[in-house]
This record gives sequence, structure tokens and C-alpha cells, in this order.
Amino acid sequence: MSRIQQVFSRGKAFIPFVTAGDPELGVTARIIQGMAEAGADLIEIGIPFSDPVAEGIVIQKADERALASGTTTDGIFEMVSRVREQTDVPLAFMTYINPVFVYGVEPFVRRAAGVGIDALIVPDLPFEEKDELQPVCRACGIDLISLIAPTSRERITRIAAEAEGFVYCVSSLGVTGVRKEITTDVGEMISLVKAVKNIPCAIGFGISTPEQARAMAEKADGVIVGSAIVRMMEQYGKDCVHPVTEYVRTMKRALQANAQGN
Repeated sequence: MSRIQQVFSRGKAFIPFVTAGDPELGVTARIIQGMAEAGADLIEIGIPFSDPVAEGIVIQKADERALASGTTTDGIFEMVSRVREQTDVPLAFMTYINPVFVYGVEPFVRRAAGVGIDALIVPDLPFEEKDELQPVCRACGIDLISLIAPTSRERITRIAAEAEGFVYCVSSLGVTGVRKEITTDVGEMISLVKAVKNIPCAIGFGISTPEQARAMAEKADGVIVGSAIVRMMEQYGKDCVHPVTEYVRTMKRALQANAQGN
């Protein structure tokens, strides 16, 4: 059983996101360690990119700050390698296809595997073109995560049939960002997936409060939170480690309370 599979076998998974290099890679390493200690089950590490088409303004600005601080893909690999000496929590890279192509698909995936990355999420890689990455990911033991959205409709069953690790369910139309209310029928999306394959489904895009996390966990196997965390990093700068860690602890407790029926 892979580390990703183990995560979902233990109950509802809380999956926080951090932009690597915002405000600097040393802080990113401390945040990842703090998240792990606070109960994060799987941590997404965003590789900053100059044109993050799936991201809202909060993460766009984080990418800009990270790139301005001199963050590079090689620097992120080195940071992850150091983090791996401190924690065995599963780690996923969230990136775009351009940085992977520029680095070289095989060198990128092989190095990611070498530093202990468990999964790769590429939101602008169409399902029909996943063979650009999937063969080398499989060869290196990395799960290439499939995404489905409210607009996927009839494609959901096709995507689910070939998904691995877990399915990333996009809860809202548009880009990432905190939302007051999530109106998409995520339960229907998940039912379509589960009818095809018994694979965990995690919901992301827009979740920010413990109440939202609990509500989404009633329907899904995991909850992904990004913009709310990145906004805290912008607010606190280099002093963000403690508030982010406490936020993760609060969100994880919300999921545990959900699991206990409280």
C-alpha cells in the first residue's frame, strides 16, 4: 500500500497547500514540518509559475512573491529533500505542465521521486494528454492525480476509470480562492466516480472554514485547503509558521469531529 493509500485508509484526510518559496524556502520547510506535526495527512507543495491559470489572485500573488525571492525548481527539490529527513507525511507537487516540460519530464519526475514526492497534480494537463507524464510517473512510483470539475460531466466516468492515488474534485467553477458558500453538488460528482472505481475523492477550491470542511467531509474522503493558508502567509510573512500550523490543527480537528459524529 502506497503512502497515499494509507492516508485515506485512516479516515477523512486534511490536505493543506503551501506555495514553495513564499516568502522563502526556509520558511516553506518549517511550514511543512509544522503542518505535519499539526495533523496534516497529505501536503500539497505548489511550484510557483508565472502563469498559474487555475489560480485566483491570492495564489497568483504568492507565486509572484516566491519567484521574486529567487525560488527555483532545483531549490524546491533541495528543500523537499531536507524536509524528508524530518517527516514521512505524504507530499504532492502541484505544478503546471510548462515547468515540467522546461525541466524535462523524465528528469523532473525522477528527481521528484528521489526526494520523496508521492504524487503529482498538474491542473492544466488534459486527461486526453496524460500519457505525456503518466508512464514515467508510474515507473517512478508517483501517482499522477486526476482532476474532475462540475463541467466534466460525461468525462467523469472515463477519468475515474484510469485515476490513481485519489481524485481531486474541484468544488467550484473558476479559479482557486476562498468562497463564502459552495453550491456545487459535489456529492453527485463523487457518486459518479465511486460508481466506476473505489478510489478516494478529495474536494478542493474554496474551502476555508472548519464548518465548510466538516460539510465537505460528509461527502468526500478528504478536504483540500489552499488559498486560506496562502492568505495567512501573505498576512504574516516570515512569522506565518505558527498561525498556519494552528489553522491546520483547527481544520484537522473539525474533520475528526465529523468522523466522530459530533
